[in-house]
Amino acid sequence: MRKYIWAAGLMALLFSWATYAQATEVVMYKNPSCGCCSAWAKHMRAAGFTVKELPREDMAAVKEKYGVSAGLASCHTAIVDGYVIEGHVPASDVKRLLKERPQVVGLTAPGMPMQSPGMQAEGKQPRNYDVLAFDQQGRAKVYHRYE
Repeated sequence: MRKYIWAAGLMALLFSWATYAQATEVVMYKNPSCGCCSAWAKHMRAAGFTVKELPREDMAAVKEKYGVSAGLASCHTAIVDGYVIEGHVPASDVKRLLKERPQVVGLTAPGMPMQSPGMQAEGKQPRNYDVLAFDQQGRAKVYHRYE
């Protein structure tokens, strides 16, 4: 009996690890010539995510496919465990999103905030911008304010 309990516990641990590992994969669509997008990918990798960079010339079509309106758009669009991550959203906010699992399409840092990961000197903390959560209707609210 003890052997079965141990095996069931091991299976639960392996399943939860596999789910976590899968949830940390980031698929990022970016313009092939965008350097700040690659810098954001580097930030995400440093935070433990696996990032797959997919250069695309048709970023407007990618944003349309994933429901990112012009007012919410930034330079790159990423998908993480079914959520859209638009632009220079810090890894800590993505981790919080995956932990809390709110009913939103995703997070965005509209435009290209100068004090955001990928846009600032490496190792600096995000400052002076908002990360927004947005829904299917394109309504957005502040998810995290960086002051």
